[in-house]
Amino acid sequence: MKWIAISGSWRLKSAELYEDLVRAIDKIVASGDGVVSGGALGVDYFATEKMLNAPNWRGRLKIIIPTPLEIYKRHYFKRADEGVITHEQAKTLIEQLTRVQGGGCLIEMDFDKVCDETYFARNTEVVKNCDELLGFQINDSRGVQNTVDTARVLGKNVVLKKYHIEENS
Repeated sequence: MKWIAISGSWRLKSAELYEDLVRAIDKIVASGDGVVSGGALGVDYFATEKMLNAPNWRGRLKIIIPTPLEIYKRHYFKRADEGVITHEQAKTLIEQLTRVQGGGCLIEMDFDKVCDETYFARNTEVVKNCDELLGFQINDSRGVQNTVDTARVLGKNVVLKKYHIEENS
């Protein structure tokens, strides 16, 4: 079995990106391979949800978060209180991660806070746990670029799809 890392933008949406992501996950499922991702909103969430519906997902899914789940949960609900995301987004993400944890597929790093530095450390762990990276990048997002750069440094095969969409001001 091959482990495919999925990395993608979370803030912005693209119908083309999600069509490409569905095709990629369907191909991974059909081939019997696994997905490793970072447990965030957007692309990570959608890829995880697709894998949770795959046969034998418990042996084919690894989700890595930078902190223990309880700290991650508090962070996401704080971001919802700040208006960065909705409370519904925070709730559905934490419910998904709790399901992943119950299936023994959640890898919790031991940082005590969520910030750019710990997200980038998480990205490195995602890459270390994969054979290949599929990146879905909207508007040159920093997080996806960090993951791509890390994968290339570590000699991993990288397939990067780029999308450009106009951001609403």
